[in-house]
Amino acid sequence: MATDFELATFAGGCFWCMVEPFDTRPGIESVVSGYTGGTVENPTYEQVCSNTTGHVEAVQIKFDPMIISYEQLVQTFWQQIDPTDPGGQFHDRGESYQTVIFYHNELQKQIAEDSKHKLDTSGKYNKPIATKIIPASPFYPAEEEHQDYYKKQPFHYRSYKKGSGREDFIKSNVKMPIDKSKLKEKLTPIQYIVTQQNGTERPFQNEYWDNEQEGIYVDLISREPLFSSIDQYDAGCGWPSFTKPIDSYQLEEKTDTTHGMIRTEVRSKVADSHLGHVFEDGPVEAGGLRYCMNSAAMEFIPKEEMKEKGYGNYLRLFK
Repeated sequence: MATDFELATFAGGCFWCMVEPFDTRPGIESVVSGYTGGTVENPTYEQVCSNTTGHVEAVQIKFDPMIISYEQLVQTFWQQIDPTDPGGQFHDRGESYQTVIFYHNELQKQIAEDSKHKLDTSGKYNKPIATKIIPASPFYPAEEEHQDYYKKQPFHYRSYKKGSGREDFIKSNVKMPIDKSKLKEKLTPIQYIVTQQNGTERPFQNEYWDNEQEGIYVDLISREPLFSSIDQYDAGCGWPSFTKPIDSYQLEEKTDTTHGMIRTEVRSKVADSHLGHVFEDGPVEAGGLRYCMNSAAMEFIPKEEMKEKGYGNYLRLFK
């Protein structure tokens, strides 16, 4: 059966920085950098940057709504930008760097407006949300050198993202506020030690190391989906192990040099909880990675309870 793809179009400042957050997510068919919103047909990069065409730099995403929802894409968009800045983004100033959600139908319009209102009234920012929500207009792909820039020029891309101030803003913008004193009252001692103090639970003496039920594992604090039982396997190490996450966007990896070793730590993006480590000794046929997680950092949602607990769209994993 043919996939019914949909389009989503977002302007979030420099389009170099707006491709990577969407590109590797499940359900994304393509992410194209381009220009939209203006009056000039097939504009060049130089024309758009001159702020005389009415266009903004944008990305157009082709996605499978059965795998990733428009709501998820909008949420990802908000996490990449400063929505209170009407004059551009970070050190990129001018009309072509404004933030805009271009909706392709009435449902997208409603989702975007509801999301904007929720953000505007959340108290997260002390200034009003300046991002516009307007109908989609002709989209013109940018020149080839601007496509997948984060892959073609990784060093310059990372330097630019860091130097512009976007990277640091995103890190503070994505994280949920954590009151550790309240969290300590809510979590068990081992859950707190693992998630907040980078601890490790005992092997073979934790809740999910030998779990054989179907379902998904979610972050204990943010409730974001992390791993699926479909990708879980017995690595013989005594901790729940997986060949891959459900959506790598929800994870962050950091170099860990503690205990006289060099390892790659895995943390949850939103809650900034310590989850475990990822190693390169996993099943080769599944990509070669082993995500070795702590049971105490996660909650397992059985397949039969996923819909009622708000994870019904992830039932597709088990088809």
